[in-house]
Amino acid sequence: MKNSLINQSFKKAEYENRPALLTYTVAGDNTKKKSLEILKSISKYADICELGFPHNTPIADGGQIQTSAYRAIKNGIKINDVFSIVSQFKKIKKDTPIILMGYYNMIYQYNENKFISKCKKSKVDGLIVVDLPHPENKLFALKCNKKKINFIQLVSPTTSKNRLKQIIKDSHDMIYYISMLSTTGGKLKVSSKKILKEYKKIKNINKDKNVVIGFGITEKTIKSLKKADGLVVGSEICKKITNSIKKRQNTVKNVTNIVRRLKNKIKWIGLLK
Repeated sequence: MKNSLINQSFKKAEYENRPALLTYTVAGDNTKKKSLEILKSISKYADICELGFPHNTPIADGGQIQTSAYRAIKNGIKINDVFSIVSQFKKIKKDTPIILMGYYNMIYQYNENKFISKCKKSKVDGLIVVDLPHPENKLFALKCNKKKINFIQLVSPTTSKNRLKQIIKDSHDMIYYISMLSTTGGKLKVSSKKILKEYKKIKNINKDKNVVIGFGITEKTIKSLKKADGLVVGSEICKKITNSIKKRQNTVKNVTNIVRRLKNKIKWIGLLK
């Protein structure tokens, strides 16, 4: 999928000599309308937007994202509402890639083929299914590929070299490297130097694959991981939403400000490289 919007976003960031900025928010947090407003606003600065399906047992997610998910569920957000948010977003921001992130049991209950068709109709660019590992995901990934939807493989520090080679071989336009064995939003327990060392092992297998680093990425850690193709920031954004709601502040404005600061830091990285 060389001409995919995801690939184009990485090419643009590479041209500007910086990592791509990927943001993560939970669909429907804190309402369907507000979630769409946040998405539209932060997309001015984000290269790629990840949108999470709210789930009542988000095993990979830390406290900040769990709080966002529970808020969305409490407000009655369903799978079709998530697709509705994506469709409305794409009508306005057709050139901004959007990646949906969720869990397989939700997809299974909805019906796998129906889910992928709905993704295609809504103009979803990519999918991350946290609990569907390789090689079990091969058939699902093939179905996504036929619909020109990127299926994004996950790798971690414990992925063996042989397994890593196979995952990279079967991957589409983007690979998600989980920087540490923890839930999202945890404090970076591993040095940036060690993360980049492991990251380079992935890139050395196939330099043409776009590899992003997620888990523990904040304003403070972005600069030290500047050699990555992309960096994913999620928990820090969800935390800002929670704090804004508690303080009865303008959620859209506050979240946009933090994403703008992140993008500015990334732009400075490009200038200083």
